[in-house]
Amino acid sequence: MPLKRSWVQEDLGRKEQPDLKRRRIMAIISISRGTFSGGKRIAELVADRLGYPCLGREEILLEAGKEYGISEKELTEAINQPPPFWQQVPGRRIAYLMCLTAALLKKAQGGKLVYHGHAGHFLLSSISHVLRVRVIADMEYRIRSAMERMNLKRDEAMLYIERVDKERVKWTRFLYGMEWGDPSQYDVVLNLERMTLDAASRTIVSMTELDDFKVTPQSLKAQEDLTLSSSVWAALVKDERTRAASVQVVADNGAVTITGKAGTGKVVDAIPEVVAQVQGVKQIKNEVGIGSDWYW
Repeated sequence: MPLKRSWVQEDLGRKEQPDLKRRRIMAIISISRGTFSGGKRIAELVADRLGYPCLGREEILLEAGKEYGISEKELTEAINQPPPFWQQVPGRRIAYLMCLTAALLKKAQGGKLVYHGHAGHFLLSSISHVLRVRVIADMEYRIRSAMERMNLKRDEAMLYIERVDKERVKWTRFLYGMEWGDPSQYDVVLNLERMTLDAASRTIVSMTELDDFKVTPQSLKAQEDLTLSSSVWAALVKDERTRAASVQVVADNGAVTITGKAGTGKVVDAIPEVVAQVQGVKQIKNEVGIGSDWYW
C-alpha cells in the first residue's frame, strides 16, 4: 500500500467568476473529420458566417507545446498514434491530452470558437453547449483530396488514409473505450456525398441557434471546472518537480482535488505549491500517495 499524505489548503484569495449574463457565452463548435474529408473547409465557412475564430489541431498542438514545454512530436503521438501493445496505462498520454484540453479551453473562454480536429468531441465531452459535429465523405473524395494536397499517387493516397484511420480507431478504443466513428458520440453527422460544403456549413450555423446548445449555468460550470482541472494538470506536467507524478485532477467550483501516486515525498510536497499558482484555484486537496509511477 502506498503511503498517503492528505491535506487541504483553502482560500487562496481568487476572485469569483462573473455571472452567466455578464459573460454571454455562445456555443463552441467541434468538428471531427477523417483525413481529407472536407472538415477543415467547413469549419472555415462556419467560422466566417458566425464571426468566430477558427482553430485546427495543428494550432492547438503548437500552442500547447509552447505553453507547457512539450515537443510537437510528443503531443502529436499522444493525440494520433495508438500506444504500444505493452503500455496498459496511458499515463503520459492522458497528461498530454489534458495540456491540449487546457490550451483549447483557453482559446474558448469567450465561448465563440470553431475547432476542427478529431479529438475535440472527446476532450470537451462534459460541456453541453459544445456542438459536436462529425463530417464524413466517400473514399473517392478523400483519395482525390490527398492526391492533390500531398502530391501522392492513387495507391499511396489510399494507403495513407487507411493507415491514419486505423490509428485513430485504435487510439480512441484504448483511451476512451469508444469507437471513433460511433454516431452516438456526435450531435450531428454530415455526409458530403449528399450535400455541398456550403449546405453543410449552413446546417451547422443554424444548429447553433437551438436552445439545446445554448449556455446554461450547469454547462458554464462544467466548462469552468474542466478549464481549471486541465490547467492544473498541465501545470503539474510543465513543472519539472511534478512532471513524473501519475495523478488525476478534479475541479469543482475552484476546489481542486489531486489523487494518484508520486515517486517521493518531495514530489508530493511540491504538488500543492504548483497547483496554488494556477489562476482560479481556491482550495487544494492533495491526496497523492507515495508509490510507483512506473508507467510514466
